[in-house]
Amino acid sequence: MKGMKGRFLKKLKRFPTKATLKQGLILQVPDSISINKLSNDHHKDEEIESAFFEVDKEKLTPFMKSRDQFSAKDNSELVISSGVPEIEEQPSLLDFEEKCPPGGRDSVIFYTTSLRGIRKTFEDCSAVRFLLESFRISFQERDVSMDIEFREELWRMMGGRVVPPRLFIKGRHIGGADEVVGLHEQGKLKKLLEGMPLSPSNNSPCMGCAGIRFLLCFNCNGSCKVFADGDGNGDEIVRIRCPECNENGLVKCPICC
Repeated sequence: MKGMKGRFLKKLKRFPTKATLKQGLILQVPDSISINKLSNDHHKDEEIESAFFEVDKEKLTPFMKSRDQFSAKDNSELVISSGVPEIEEQPSLLDFEEKCPPGGRDSVIFYTTSLRGIRKTFEDCSAVRFLLESFRISFQERDVSMDIEFREELWRMMGGRVVPPRLFIKGRHIGGADEVVGLHEQGKLKKLLEGMPLSPSNNSPCMGCAGIRFLLCFNCNGSCKVFADGDGNGDEIVRIRCPECNENGLVKCPICC
C-alpha cells in the first residue's frame, strides 16, 4: 500500500503547477522585445499614416475652385436650356399631296366601302368614319361598293387600283386608315379639320335614305331594265338599260347627296 502511494505522488509531481506555467510563459517571450519598444513602434505607425494622408492645402485650393466654377457653369446652362419652351410643329394641308376629287375643293371627301367581305378593310373604314363623326364636321361619304363611278373616280385620281378608306381634305390626299389614325394620335388631325363646316346639331340620319345615301331607282325599281318602244322592225316594246340608276339599280338620295 505504501508503494502504491509513493508511485502516485511521483506522478503528481510531473504535472505543471500555476507557478511553473507563469514562469514558462515569461521564458517564451524573446529578450529583444519589450513593452517600451512596442509602444515606440505604435507611435511611428501613426506618424507614417498622418504623413501619408496629409495634403498641401495650397495645391488643393485651385483644384476645388475650378471644380466649383465648372459645376456652376453647367448648372446655369441647364437652367437656361430648360427655360426655353419647345416649339410644337403645326401641321398644314400644304404638306400633303394635292389630289382633288370632284367637288372636294372646299370640303372633306371620304371614300369607303360597306362590303364586309374583307374584314380589315371594313374595320378601317369604320375607324376613319368614327373619327370624322367625333369631330362633328360635315363630310361626303362615297361608297365605292354602292356606285362604280366612285370606284373609277378614286382609281383615276390615285393612278391605280387602291383600297379604301381614303380621306381628302380641301383637295389634299391625307391617306388611308393608318395615316389618319396616326395623325389623330399625334393631335394633328383636328388641326387639319379646322375651319370645315360642322354637321347639323341633331346629327340624325337622313329621313329619305336613313344615312345610306342611296335609294332604289324610281324608274326601274332596282331592276336596271325599263321598257321602251321598238325601232319599227316588228318589235313594238323592248327592254333597255335604265338610264337613271347605277349598276346596282340605285340612285343618289336627293335629300342628303
